[in-house]
Amino acid sequence: MVVPVYNEGENVVPTLRGVIERTHTRPLEVLVVYDFDADTTVPVVERLQAELPELRLHRNDVGRGVVNALKSGLAAAGAPFVLVTMGDASDDPGDIDAMYALAHGGADVVAGSRYVKGGHQVGGPLLKRTMSRIAGLSLHWLGGLPIHDATSNYRLYSKRLLQRVTIESTGGFELGLELTVKAYALGMRVAEVPTTWRDRTAGQSRFQLWKWLPRYLRWYWVGIGVRFGRMPG
Repeated sequence: MVVPVYNEGENVVPTLRGVIERTHTRPLEVLVVYDFDADTTVPVVERLQAELPELRLHRNDVGRGVVNALKSGLAAAGAPFVLVTMGDASDDPGDIDAMYALAHGGADVVAGSRYVKGGHQVGGPLLKRTMSRIAGLSLHWLGGLPIHDATSNYRLYSKRLLQRVTIESTGGFELGLELTVKAYALGMRVAEVPTTWRDRTAGQSRFQLWKWLPRYLRWYWVGIGVRFGRMPG
């Protein structure tokens, strides 16, 4: 697992305990990816490592920012399957085993989906929720993407996919959409499980909708184009 963090401090504890205690798949390694040594998450993880040996700190060696933390963590992970989850307890760790089962069965991308039957979204700004839902459902119905939630980053990837593609994302959380669209374009299997996403109750989100929207739109239109034979470069 790859968990990008930024000054989460004690807020990260429920996430890390949850992903380790509620995931039965083993062996398991949890890479907590941070940008700088003074990050308040680091001493918390160091303390937890005594009781949770699956935890490993990984300093982002690509460059500051969430997309670089994700790139660094995905590259450092050595397992055949790599799951990305946020450090703010917004993703439901109870769905990880089901995601792994689909990946072990041949899926190269498994999405935790809020917009499929059984999935839910709790809290968060109304505009962001609405735009995310429209993007996911329109990519499914118009673009043929075989999942209903395109913008979540709660994703499990095969190492086979990660070794085959080059990550082009430069902004933020559009990386999940990029990798999903590229897997679809390559004819790889893309699957989903219903999940419940909950807005953080502590700390501050680093999501920047208007700054990152053009980058999301790039991969949205690539996803639409795949169905009509326009493959990403």
